[in-house]
Amino acid sequence: MAVILFDPPYRNLLAPLSTTKAVAQFHFGLLSVKERWELLLNELSFIHTAPYLQDLYVIPNDTSQTIKSEETLWIDASVLPNQLLIAQIKQLGMGDCLVDEFGLVAGKSAISFGDFNPSDTTTFFSQANKVEGITRLRFPWEIMQMNDAIIRSDYELVTANRTSQPIPSSVNTIGENQIFIEEGAKLQFCTLNATTGPIYIGRKAEIMEGSCIRGPFAIGYNSVIKMNSRIYGGTSLGPYCMGGGEIKNAVMMGYSNKAHDGYLGDAVIGEWCNLGAGSSNSNLKNSAGTIKIFSMGLNDYVAVGQKCGVIMGDYSRVAINSSLNTGSMIGVSCNVFGEGLLHNNIPHFSFGVKGKQYDLNSAINDINNWKGLKGMELSTTEKNILQNIFTNNKHL
Repeated sequence: MAVILFDPPYRNLLAPLSTTKAVAQFHFGLLSVKERWELLLNELSFIHTAPYLQDLYVIPNDTSQTIKSEETLWIDASVLPNQLLIAQIKQLGMGDCLVDEFGLVAGKSAISFGDFNPSDTTTFFSQANKVEGITRLRFPWEIMQMNDAIIRSDYELVTANRTSQPIPSSVNTIGENQIFIEEGAKLQFCTLNATTGPIYIGRKAEIMEGSCIRGPFAIGYNSVIKMNSRIYGGTSLGPYCMGGGEIKNAVMMGYSNKAHDGYLGDAVIGEWCNLGAGSSNSNLKNSAGTIKIFSMGLNDYVAVGQKCGVIMGDYSRVAINSSLNTGSMIGVSCNVFGEGLLHNNIPHFSFGVKGKQYDLNSAINDINNWKGLKGMELSTTEKNILQNIFTNNKHL
């Protein structure tokens, strides 16, 4: 059996994070959505997403690992798994599916990859079973709201029946039985407090001296925490990230930098982003009242609770000493700079915060410069996707 993780019909509600990648590629906790499902099911998975993004991902029929139609399991990538749901999925027969109030959760059916429509369950599945208690990601800020719990569950999944690398003698630890260090990680003269939640340090990650970290916390492959950083619980850095200064309850999905002093809190940062030195976000209103953040999918403001910092789409950058407003929404490929407290709604391809549009060729050139710092470059497919987003700015 092969697994295909599909984007939900409401994928645009997860913009700007879903604007440049499939939901299955979202990285939070210790893993991407794809990695999490593959571990739980012990199965190969593929990705079904919006047509303009599909070329980023392998299509099953184009691989030597041909998927037999009778062995295909479809799972909504926005659904967060638990043990009960895993058991229910494994019991599905051919033509059976699980649904909740938002639609299809998972199903097994002989559907060709190109014909599948997540909004239509009746055509593809003969038996629908209603399930309760399903947790879904429907808006991007929910990632930081759930990240504490997800780090804890991922930690149990990833470290089960495995032995951590030894903790260096110079590292000050509290609750060391909840600290897991992968091979090749580097850390010296830092403090790790896992009494508030587990701490996971990925392969070739580095925690520089003087840093203090409270769990739950996860740092991915080849990522770095700079010297004397203060990291609070609910924080996770994906692969190739750099963290510094003060960070609390924040997700950096991958390849992004907040390398210097400044505060990042209750935030979700996409891939290939950079926060300049001294930049900080507000995560609490002066009135301590309810925060409203702009939803790109709804084209309206939504109440999100008392704490919310910034949501930042892929390829966006914030200039040094920037002051990001409470509940800020920053789109894809923005060059953010300006005086005073910055606007809390910054559309895709903004250049500054006064309505000027980033020239597409300049944006692509600048993104390639940033990718070059990590030894990478934009592919032709990625350039085409950026062109599509630029052209259809208000619709993705």
